[in-house]
Amino acid sequence: MPDANITKNALASSMKKLMKEKLFEKISVIDICEGCGMNRKSFYYHFKDKYDLVNWIFYTDFIKTASKRSYSDGWDLMTALVELFSSDREFYKAALEIKGQNSFRDYFYEATVPIFSMFSNSPQPEDATLDVHYFTDVFLVIMYRWLSEEKDQTPEEFIHRFKQVLVSIGRYIMETDAEQTVS
Repeated sequence: MPDANITKNALASSMKKLMKEKLFEKISVIDICEGCGMNRKSFYYHFKDKYDLVNWIFYTDFIKTASKRSYSDGWDLMTALVELFSSDREFYKAALEIKGQNSFRDYFYEATVPIFSMFSNSPQPEDATLDVHYFTDVFLVIMYRWLSEEKDQTPEEFIHRFKQVLVSIGRYIMETDAEQTVS
């Protein structure tokens, strides 16, 4: 299995480099293979397509690593996720821009739903599911915006600001609901 990981990592390195140089749509499997001295047969032995490779990169960079660690809470885990995206900002920004079936955005969404389920305290399971999807949608959009901005904000600052916004919105909603109840 070590040889398989060497091959997969070489293909992943080639893909990361290419995604920093040109649009994902313009990258072919041949480009990826040429970037690391492999042939198409090797690529297709390990991956279904270039979408599968991008998703594997995230799986290896984050999901596999996160499953071996313990986190104090959901915010700690989210910070680790944001740190990863910050460490390879260009690649993950480009990955989130991929459109279509099997896109990284869809894979990221499904992979992070369990993380965001840590934040739901809805008494009804169907409400909890909806809450998690709302939260995941918001985080995905905010994460992409953060990766796209030129402002240099650390992962810790990003998470802190994200919390502040959520608390501020929550307070506003609670105050508005309380005012409407009194009226």
